[in-house]
Amino acid sequence: MFAPVRSAAKLSDQVAEVLIREITEGNLKAGDKLPSEPHLVEQFAVSRTVLREAISRLKSLGLVESRQGSGVFVLAADTMPLRFDPEVVASREAVVQIAEVRRALEAEVAALAAARRVPADIARLEQAFAAIDAAVAAGHDGVDEDVAFHRAIADTARNPFLISTLQYMRQFLHGATRVTRANEARRHDFATAVRSEHEAILLGIAAGEPARARDAASRHMNNAILRIEAADPSFWSQQGAALAAPLKAGPPAGG
Repeated sequence: MFAPVRSAAKLSDQVAEVLIREITEGNLKAGDKLPSEPHLVEQFAVSRTVLREAISRLKSLGLVESRQGSGVFVLAADTMPLRFDPEVVASREAVVQIAEVRRALEAEVAALAAARRVPADIARLEQAFAAIDAAVAAGHDGVDEDVAFHRAIADTARNPFLISTLQYMRQFLHGATRVTRANEARRHDFATAVRSEHEAILLGIAAGEPARARDAASRHMNNAILRIEAADPSFWSQQGAALAAPLKAGPPAGG
């Protein structure tokens, strides 16, 4: 029924996506019992740990529940989980739209972080900020460090629902960040502006000024959108393919 998952993305996420698809497409209906753990482990060709992480994700989405001594059963979902089509996400327009989503989320995350930060948080944010500089100085793209900086801000906000939302979107945020940083690296003024914008967010949080941090984060994403829109078509045709690759390498269709 299920094909083995590939290794391009986190295995547990791939397994979860296959099962989510089976549920949302009606192949697994409310009340159906999932195949046994050994059976799923064999079909997906993954470890028990990977499978359990995937099932845990389905539980968090309210799609399945464990019944003591009986197994895991599909629930009637009131709402469908948030899903993204790789063909749609891998476009210039989509990268702008992802930046718009980030603007809405991260502006408030930064404000909460400014209101709730403690000295240890500031030290951690400063380290994350410095890590971006170190990565760029070493000739790397700084994508992982950029994502880690924004994740550190989210952690400082101490709102598990915001953190979970950003975590759920991480593969798309990572891909979009890869594109924006590749664009920014082509122009010194872009790269300098991005560093200054990150620093402004950091300083607003460190100062404990929510409005200042919110404005800095919103301005950062507004400017990111302008930088994306300023990229020439030839750049985008190359980066669009790079963005699509890791998304297309995700879970295959079940069946």
